[in-house]
Order: sequence, then C-alpha cells, then structure tokens
Amino acid sequence: MKTKTLKKNKVNVITLGCSKNIYDSEILMGQLKANNFNVEHESDKNDASVVIINTCGFIENAKQESINTILEYVNAKEKGLVDKVYVTGCLSERYKPELSKEIPDVDDYFGTHDLPRLLKTLNADYKHELIGERVLTTPHHFAYFKISEGCDRPCSFCAIPIMRGKHVSIPMEQLVQHAKLLAKNGTKELILIAQDLTYYGLDVYGKRNLSKLLLKLSGVDGIEWIRLHYAFPTGFPEDVLDVMKETDKICNYLDMPLQHISDRILKSMLRGTTKKKTNDLIKMIKDKVPGIALRTTLITGYPGETNDEFLELKDWVKEMKFERLGVFTYSHEENTRAFNMKDDIPDKLKKKRAEEIMKVQNKISLEHNKKLIGRTLKVLFDRKEGKHFIGRTEFDSPEVDNEVLIDAKKNYARIGDFAEVKINGALEYDLTGEIAST
Repeated sequence: MKTKTLKKNKVNVITLGCSKNIYDSEILMGQLKANNFNVEHESDKNDASVVIINTCGFIENAKQESINTILEYVNAKEKGLVDKVYVTGCLSERYKPELSKEIPDVDDYFGTHDLPRLLKTLNADYKHELIGERVLTTPHHFAYFKISEGCDRPCSFCAIPIMRGKHVSIPMEQLVQHAKLLAKNGTKELILIAQDLTYYGLDVYGKRNLSKLLLKLSGVDGIEWIRLHYAFPTGFPEDVLDVMKETDKICNYLDMPLQHISDRILKSMLRGTTKKKTNDLIKMIKDKVPGIALRTTLITGYPGETNDEFLELKDWVKEMKFERLGVFTYSHEENTRAFNMKDDIPDKLKKKRAEEIMKVQNKISLEHNKKLIGRTLKVLFDRKEGKHFIGRTEFDSPEVDNEVLIDAKKNYARIGDFAEVKINGALEYDLTGEIAST
C-alpha cells in the first residue's frame, strides 16, 4: 500500500561503480531534463515514480552491491513506494538474461549503449543536439570528462571490453565544445577519463592524439586544471609529458594502473610489458616531469601468484615510493582470459597481501606528505565538513586521493575556488594548513 503520492514525472537515478558510470548517469539525466522530466540523483525523498539504477559489473564486490541495490528498489516497488524500476549499465550489459530470470520484477534491463531505447521506454526523445549537456552530480567546479568509450586492450583479468565494447574516441571538436559548456557553467577542473586515455585518436585520426586534445582543452577559458586518469603503460605517448611540462593547466598528476611487476604475471595478464620496461617508463616520466604525482593500482592474488612474486611486488612498492597507490584483490570473472586459469589463491590470502602492500604505502604516503610541510600549495576547495574546509592540490583527485584541511574557525575558503595554502601538518592521507596571507 502506498504511503505517499509519487510524482509521476520524477525520476531518481542511482549510480554505482566508477567515474565513467557517473558520467553516463549525468548524460542520462541531461536527456531526461531536456524532455521535461523532474530528475534527481540518489534522492532520499522517496517520491519519484521511476527509479533507474546504473550498475557496475567490474568485480565481484561491485556486482553484489549492484544486485543488492536492485533488490532494494524491487522491494520498494512491491510496497508501492516506486512505480517503475529500470536497470542499466555494466552489470545489465553483461548479465541481462540471468538478471531477467532471477529478478523478473524489474520493468526492463538496458545495456551500456542502450540510452536511446531507455529514453524511448520513458516516452522521451533522444536529443542528438545535446552534445556534452548533462546534469552534474559532482560539485560544479569539477567534472569527469569522458574522451572515449570501450577498450581494445586484451588484459586477461578484465571484463570491461565485454561490457563496454571496442575503443571509440569522441571527436575533438565535440570535446572542446563540451569543455566550453562546462566552463560556462562554472567548471574549473576537467578529470579526463577513459578505459585507456593513451589510445585516444587512433580510431578517428589514425594516430595517438591525446597531446593535441590536451592543448585544445587548455585553450578553453575558465578551465584551470586538467587531470589525467587511466593511462595504459604500454605504448604510452611521450609527447603527453611534454605538454604536461609546458602547460600550466595540465596537473602534474598521472593515473597509470600497473597491476603487477613480476614478469611472469605481467605476461599472463597480457599487459605487453616487463619489469624493466615498467621501471624505465616510470624513470622517464619522472625525469620529464619532475615533481609529478604518479597514482597506480595493483592486483594481489592473481591466479598462480607465488609468495616470492608477491614479495617481489611488495619490495618494488617500497622501492618506487608511488605518491598515490591502491590495491584490488583479484576477482575471477567469467569470459575473461584468466577465467580459464584456476583461481587458486584463497580470498583471505588475497586480502592479507593487499593489506600488507597498503601498510607499506601508508608509510610512504606519510613520508611524501611530511615533505610538503612548510610549502605553499594551490588548493581547490571542494566542500565544508564539520569544522574544516576541505580541498585538494593538483596532485590529488576527488574521492581517491589526499585532502587538505583548514580550520574553518581561523580561515575562510570559498567552495569551488582556488586558494594558496601553507601546509603546516601531515597525516598518512591528509594535509593541514592555513590560507596564505596575500
């Protein structure tokens, strides 16, 4: 029995997973808004007649979270709290037949490329003219900025090509137009995302063209920071580093998932590189862009990972001293190349190895942060939380990296603005400071 009146033209969009899903939800919401829908993101008002769940299907934990969320809203539908529940995104792309059978009370399932069909189901038109127009779910001063879709890499452990398809670059002219629209609406930081930024342009221009795109985006008035996420190490275009060094707007920051360092495991993962090539690449990056913050992610518990190979990885982390680092435990995913291998590392050991590496990284991060004490850094302020204004340096991305805290009683920072901050304290993953006097 319904406990409240639902708003017939209101849609609540729920987003799970990575920043690419956030971007997709924002595009969906932009289309709905253009069709005169009242659309909200993860609203807690519970008065929307339609709920759309944008799911993640990347690894087991993410899949389970998506399934739990679907069941939660199907249960709300049974209670009359929602009229329609639709599911879209990666999990739906990958497992639509199974989901339709196991959770039939969902009104319809859509894949990652089904936006026009989803809109048609809602009696909305897909408006092709809305290039880049979207409803931001992030604070307006930064935006995730997708430059391509899909991936051509053959990594043995990864199911993304199954869910997202082959690599497709978005033409440069559209991206520049999109950036101008965001800047006009107050966006100051573009966080470039793709399954692999370094492939940008190969399909459209016949060559890797990320450096040219960066130059064009740097010319957009109002954009002050451009940040690079998800660069594949094999075939990395060195000219990107030249642009980063010469152009103030490109943050001295690079997210490059390296996954492992054992030659045998890298070969099994089909990463197309070796320990020596990886070390040479890191040295070249740091030589070309002194002071760059390198973020990487690693996998523990890949099939057959021996204790010696894990110790090699752990020792390498100690040696490299990455500024930013995260660890995933291996997830045995259907239809990937590694699925034919035996998933022979117990979950408990996978987690133990991940925790050991993060324990090493905690000390490294604290060392890096202590070196910043006394320096004055440019900080972009994201929010006020409790007694602090909280921001980030050019070396930090939202959600995953370090933050700068300043005492709100002693300092004032305008949310969405930059300020010079003198760092006076350091923790493992936070800095403290004060607004520098001008």
